[in-house]
Amino acid sequence: MINHTDTSIVTIDRFIIEQEALFPEATGELSSILYELAVAAKMISSKVRRAGLIDILGAAGSENVQGEHQQKLDVIANAIITKAMDHGGKLCAMASEEEEGIIEIPPQFKCGKYVLLFDPLDGSSNIDVNVPVGTIFSVLRRVTPGPGRGAIEDMLQPGLKQVAAGYVIYGSSTMMVYTTGHGAHGFTLDPSIGEFLLSHPHIRTPEVGKYLSVNDSYEQYWSEPVRALMRRYRGLDMQREAMNVRYVGSLVADFHRNLLGGGVFVYPANQRSPSGKLRLLYECNPLAFICEQAGGAATDGMRRLLEVVPTELHQRSPLFIGSKQDVAIATRMLEDER
Repeated sequence: MINHTDTSIVTIDRFIIEQEALFPEATGELSSILYELAVAAKMISSKVRRAGLIDILGAAGSENVQGEHQQKLDVIANAIITKAMDHGGKLCAMASEEEEGIIEIPPQFKCGKYVLLFDPLDGSSNIDVNVPVGTIFSVLRRVTPGPGRGAIEDMLQPGLKQVAAGYVIYGSSTMMVYTTGHGAHGFTLDPSIGEFLLSHPHIRTPEVGKYLSVNDSYEQYWSEPVRALMRRYRGLDMQREAMNVRYVGSLVADFHRNLLGGGVFVYPANQRSPSGKLRLLYECNPLAFICEQAGGAATDGMRRLLEVVPTELHQRSPLFIGSKQDVAIATRMLEDER
């Protein structure tokens, strides 16, 4: 482990290189993917900051594969990541929440041994009102024989197989948090020099949190065990101190606050969405990997989220994620639903 002093100035590329040096067998390919994602994040951050000054706010007039209206920045962010990542020779395929099938590597470019799954702009319905939005990504090692292009089998792996995952939050500042399975680390973009600087090394989330993030408008569609769980979190059954309810409606923003300050984000299944609402591969798995690396936990209400074996590219899932003891309460109280 490399220890930096309080006065160290550590860029994300320096940090990636130093971490790579700890593993003599490393080829540098994963490091290259992470650095290219950081470059894409800078480009998206620039677009988000100027969203009110140029004509990229509002809807693009089309729907994505989920049947949701695509915002203009959704489309731009999706294109930025795709074009930033398709030519480096490290990936054999990509998949985006915004596209129905696999994004193939163009034939003129070399294919590598990794696949990338991403949500280019989470929370994009909040763009027009200046609420933080974010990018989420997951990197897996291919399972099909190389060196050709990737297949759906390379994408449909449980979260435990992730070799890297991260998110970028575009808010009052732009911050990138990622893990390669050796802790979770945060980097804040300094716009004056155009570099991500290490600002939150070795993030640890509190064992017991103080924030509850949940959309109460679905309460009428929740099962009775979920309603009981919400009463427990609010302290209404006198079994614990009440949590403070904080819900932005942007998964990255809510997760980021709870990761640093302690809390639980809850998006249960309900009568209208019996399989859950959030995407397992693009949202739940990468955030679950980060959360566990920071000392937290994540479940779908029945099992550890990272152990779920996906069967569809756009599979949805319930999500209970955050401080370990708060998630454990959900696991215990939802046993009757198993």
